[in-house]
Formats: sequence, structure tokens, C-alpha cells
Amino acid sequence: MSEECTHDCSSCGSNCKSKDLRATLREGSCVKKVIGVVSGKGGVGKSLVTALLASKMRKAGFKSAVLDADITGPSIPTSFGVTGDRAEGDKSGAIYPIKTKSGIQLMSMNFLLEKETDPVLWRGPVIAGAVRQFWTDVVWSDVDFMFVDMPPGTGDVPLTVFQSLPVDGIIVVSSPQQLVRVIVEKAVRMAEMMKVPIIGLVENMSYVKCPNCNEEIQVFGESNINGIAKDYGIPVLARIPMSADISTAIDEGDVERLDAEFLDAAEALIKNL
Repeated sequence: MSEECTHDCSSCGSNCKSKDLRATLREGSCVKKVIGVVSGKGGVGKSLVTALLASKMRKAGFKSAVLDADITGPSIPTSFGVTGDRAEGDKSGAIYPIKTKSGIQLMSMNFLLEKETDPVLWRGPVIAGAVRQFWTDVVWSDVDFMFVDMPPGTGDVPLTVFQSLPVDGIIVVSSPQQLVRVIVEKAVRMAEMMKVPIIGLVENMSYVKCPNCNEEIQVFGESNINGIAKDYGIPVLARIPMSADISTAIDEGDVERLDAEFLDAAEALIKNL
């Protein structure tokens, strides 16, 4: 692979498709399984699903971690209540992840900024390189399950993750609106083209439960997720409700307190990867 590689294989003249482009973990690091959380559209809840799954696996007795690949719009630190924390390094160039209250290892761009509100004004290839360094330069300590919170779309970062990391499977996050169907299908087809296994679909903002009668009210109309799942032969893992409790936990940086029983099926599949 050229030293000036932009990770855009469609416009590349190099004959490197048969080579293993995966990056090497830093000495002393260990990550057993890597799960990407993706969608072709922003604002559907990828970070929420990532945080909930990492918390569930930790509660199940596994060592979990989150690599926040959304360099320009990170929200993982807020979900876990570690805003303002700074990642430390040493003379060898090693970077040490931030740990949450329960011991989940996190790495996010916000941990490297002087102020977490500072914008990251980088072009795509530079952002992709930073994500790769989160894998190669961070000391990940005996991680059973790492969840990679992807930015929206099918551009530089997802391509870098799929090529550079040993991704064992992805979870595609959707929402009920009809317009999301095409966007989700793009993410599914990208995974198929990159030969990355799809674990299943998660629909966020699926419904609101009536506090009086427990009826599920579909605020955005009838869901499309079952149709997408049938068309591509992949399972629906969860339908996440719109909930004040979930929103409050995220805003307060206390996502680890949520039980998230609706993700039990996803947890079971991830354990068996």
C-alpha cells in the first residue's frame, strides 16, 4: 500500500487488494472481538446503541471498550460522564484510554483536545488516520469486546475501520422513517461489499409506550425494519423505545445504570461471535 494512501480503493491504481491492510495493535494490547456500530445516516442513535452494548457486556462480566470513531462529533464521553477527562501518554508514544465507573475502556477525540468544544477541522484522510491510530497507539488492556462507534455514511472512516481493524461483525442502526430505509440499505450493502458479517439491525426511536395502558405508539408511523431484515436475510435484534429515562441517563452521563433489556438478543449473539 502506498504511503500516501487515501483509503479510497475506487480511485487507486495500486495492486494491493490482495494484501492484508489490517493495522497491528500496540505491544501489550489485546482485543479479542471487534463490533462496529454503523448507519448511513446521522442522528439515528449509533452512539446510544454503542454505549448500551458496552455497558451490557461489562455487566455480563466481560471487559468491554469503546473506540469512538466519530472524530468530528464525539458523544461517547458525555454518555459515560467522562467529559473533561484527558487521555495520558508516555515517552514511547503509548496512549492510555479513559476508564468509566464500571471499568469500560474509552478512547475518543475529546480526550485529546485542549477544550472538548474545540472543533476538529480535518479532511477525511486525516480523520481516518486518527481512527487508525486509536487502534495502533492506544494500550487496550485485555478487551473481550470492543465496540466501534462509527460516524454516519460510507466514507473514509468506515472504510478505514473495515480495512484496518479485524471487525468480527457490525450492527446497523436505523429509525422508523421511510427515508431511512435507503440509507440503511447503503450501510448494509457496504458491509456486504467489504465482506464484513452483519450481526443484525437495531431500530431506535421505535415507539413510545403509553404510561397508562402500555400501548406502543408508533410516533413516526409504521416501521420499515422488518422489511429491510427480510430483504437482506438479517435479524432484527432490538426495537428501542423513545424514553425519558434513557434520555436522562445519557444527559447525566449515567448510561451504565440502564439495564436495556431490549438489547438482550443482541447481547446473546455478540457473546457467541
